[in-house]
Amino acid sequence: MEYYFNKTLNEDFEKVIDKVTEELKKEGFGILTEIDVKETLKKKLDVDFKKYRILGACNPPYAHKALETEDKIGTMLPCNVIVQEVSKGNVEVAAVNPMASMQAVSNKKLHKVANEITTKLKSVINRL
Repeated sequence: MEYYFNKTLNEDFEKVIDKVTEELKKEGFGILTEIDVKETLKKKLDVDFKKYRILGACNPPYAHKALETEDKIGTMLPCNVIVQEVSKGNVEVAAVNPMASMQAVSNKKLHKVANEITTKLKSVINRL
């Protein structure tokens, strides 16, 4: 099982960020965190890196269900979605596969929640 699912688009990086954010909203996700890896590596290490952002997406009702089912699952939240410029004009979007993450947890109720979130994240990627 792959630990992510992805799609590459031939679009402007910032437009892809906006599109991903909008598609996530349609599935009930909000962006809790946004890490600009390029900016952070430049600031901390004076390293030039490609455009790369990590969006920490959260669907509150499902996060609540997951936390009630398994209180340590917060170590795996939020669901990360990356947007990276793989070449000029080509931007990849990849989302974590919650089912792959949950293989480490033996809790059948949690697997049901993870399956539902996986379906939602796959829908986001497929609509891009």
